[in-house]
Amino acid sequence: MSDHKKKASYEEMLELTKQDLNTGVGRSVKHESAAKQVSGEAIYVDDRLEFPNQLHIYARMSEKAHARITRIDTSPCYEFPGVAIAITAEDIPGIKDIGALKPGDPLLVEDRVEYYGQPLLAVAANDHETARKAAMAAIVEYEELEPVLSVEQALRNNHFVSDPHTHQRGDSAAALASAQHRISGSVHIGGQEHFYLETQISSVVPTEDGGMIVYSSTQNPTEVQKLVAEVLDIPFNKVQIDMRRMGGGFGGKETQAAGPACIAAVVAKLTGRPAKMRLPRMEDMMMTGKRHPFFNQYDVGFDDNGMITGCEMKLAGNCGNSPDLSDSIVDRAMFHSDNSYYLGDATITGYRCKTNTASNTAYRGFGGPQGLIMPEIILDEIARTLGKDPLEVRKLNLYGDEGRDTTHYYQKVEDNVLPEMLADLEQSSDYHQRRREIKAYNASSPFLKKGLALTPVKFGISFTATFLNQAGALIHIYTDGSIHLNHGGTEMGQGLNTKVAQIVAEEFQVDFNSIQITATNTEKVPNTSPTAASSGADLNGKAAQNAARTIKQRLVEFAARHFNVTEEDVEFHNNHVLIRDQLMPFADFIQLAYFNQISLSSTGFYRTPKIFYDREKARGRPFYYFAYGAACSEVVIDTLTGEYKILRVDILHDVGASLNPAIDIGQVEGAFVQGAGWLTTEELVWNDQGRLMTSGPAGYKIPAITDMPIDFRVRLVENRKNREDTVFHSKAVGEPPFMLGISIFCAIKDAIASIGDYRSSPALDAPATPERVLWAVQDMQQRQTQHNPAPAAEITT
Repeated sequence: MSDHKKKASYEEMLELTKQDLNTGVGRSVKHESAAKQVSGEAIYVDDRLEFPNQLHIYARMSEKAHARITRIDTSPCYEFPGVAIAITAEDIPGIKDIGALKPGDPLLVEDRVEYYGQPLLAVAANDHETARKAAMAAIVEYEELEPVLSVEQALRNNHFVSDPHTHQRGDSAAALASAQHRISGSVHIGGQEHFYLETQISSVVPTEDGGMIVYSSTQNPTEVQKLVAEVLDIPFNKVQIDMRRMGGGFGGKETQAAGPACIAAVVAKLTGRPAKMRLPRMEDMMMTGKRHPFFNQYDVGFDDNGMITGCEMKLAGNCGNSPDLSDSIVDRAMFHSDNSYYLGDATITGYRCKTNTASNTAYRGFGGPQGLIMPEIILDEIARTLGKDPLEVRKLNLYGDEGRDTTHYYQKVEDNVLPEMLADLEQSSDYHQRRREIKAYNASSPFLKKGLALTPVKFGISFTATFLNQAGALIHIYTDGSIHLNHGGTEMGQGLNTKVAQIVAEEFQVDFNSIQITATNTEKVPNTSPTAASSGADLNGKAAQNAARTIKQRLVEFAARHFNVTEEDVEFHNNHVLIRDQLMPFADFIQLAYFNQISLSSTGFYRTPKIFYDREKARGRPFYYFAYGAACSEVVIDTLTGEYKILRVDILHDVGASLNPAIDIGQVEGAFVQGAGWLTTEELVWNDQGRLMTSGPAGYKIPAITDMPIDFRVRLVENRKNREDTVFHSKAVGEPPFMLGISIFCAIKDAIASIGDYRSSPALDAPATPERVLWAVQDMQQRQTQHNPAPAAEITT
């Protein structure tokens, strides 16, 4: 009798069916590249071996924010030995504009400069330093034009990249007019540099048929494929994009990775030589866009209890010089301007302001944070006005039962777990005891003041551009039982490949180590959506699951025929296949299927159901579901210097049924710290000529280990599956916890408010740098002096 027909004992089979894989879904499997990354063995684009005759490219940037180009002369570039070519816009074979959705992003400037740092020409040489020197030798002459450098200036001039858009529910003007109390104000919300460890880079190799193989650090391989083909004027099928991993992306490589890839492709086309373009850090920061800074205005009515009855907000995003993804980004800011709260009769208007700065782009949260922070600022102000605890006012305004369960864009909040999450965190963080202790501490501490804030997050999951909510995958099973997995998502350190491999392992009930994950490649899975909007695991995991289940169904049907059993008699368990009373190792069963001519390969596809948005009516269901979270943060500030320290953070976050708890907790921790950095240390500064002055780590401060909370506690919500049919009922985790960092901003304001006995809310723009904190402290102290003037005799003295 052959091995595959040997029978296991009933007890062995029973024991096997009770055993679970320790590498499947729900397990804390180690990141598939972790060992390679910490040892330096992980290969990034710049680590690839140099090709023979490879060229290195440097782009000359504009030194004006707004100007006409009157002359470009590249002839001096060729005086440097080793220079192969210097290109301008005239040398591009195909299209010259690589705008993501609308025109506005010329690959190289043709005649008009739109921002300081815009690429004008590119030089390719045998080494990077020669290319840089040669590019700087080119002669460029300008006729300067008046730039628009601020959102306020753009608003005054109606200087937009696209038309404003409005969400409206009820009659906000009437609600405001009849409100018992009313407050209004404005706040500047700063942008944020992506500061990925691997800067923008692409390496391009010409192929024998006039095509290109492109190794690109991109979140959007299909977009790079499309644009490279278009600038070269060749069919898409002649361009292959290969992307194994990125050294960080955070949204900055969703659209803006295309520029270096296209320039390198043009050079490779014109010279017939491999070409690589890697942006040095300063050039990367000056040339590429950031998180959109916003200027937000609000007018809010509320009752004696602090419940909002009417609200109007104007959200003005600084889009930079071109549309890029700004329509969707400002839309998402509008969608999230309620955060977790019912705003009563509400009118929310989003403005897409055009300025002469680098075109701002996607960043973790995709505009959501810039809108979501607004109700937290507003509710703090309401609490100070009424002399209430801000948490009490927050809980009062949460989405609730019928009548208070619909957003201002008319999507129902159907699975609101926030009331119980806030109650849980309120108790586990000892919120009320600590607030009493902090008040006592502040009363006795003249210079150091502590602050505490507990804030929630409700974040919608799906691309707001509905057509992007689709994904593909490819699975091969080889005759030794090993599995090849490829999908359309991109790995940027977030653990996407690990999660998708776990999903496939779970479906086939095999060890994670038997699955080989290969580089994202447009020749394997075509027409991919970008890995963004927290959708990587949702979309690609479902597509991989679909492919796995297709193959698995073929195998079940084969086993039923071959062994003359029912399909219900065929089960996959712990690297084995149980066929009624026979037990076979998975590899043996696969080989048997191969000999019986069963296809062991399949593509998979998934599209997100239920979502739609009618822009004309400004209503719909743009999100498949909401992810929730809450953070309680405590800080201490020095009122003499404005410096501060995060003392303790308690986080409770909802990821549904976690695919990988360790990776999810890591994502929550990292997102929180990055969100705190956005609102505290990461300040972008431009001079009056439009030049970015914080163009490197010497002037731009991302959070370091000393900026981490001294006491950091993170928990995932347990026993709460996603009610929607996501992959194993999990929830997205990439973006939602970023906004937990808002609790730090609110805690800093709470500490400043203590100077005025919590009777007024401090005026504080973001980021809350020590300078801004000090100014807010001084403003609060001045208000106190005016409110409680010293006796006349003391003033005289």
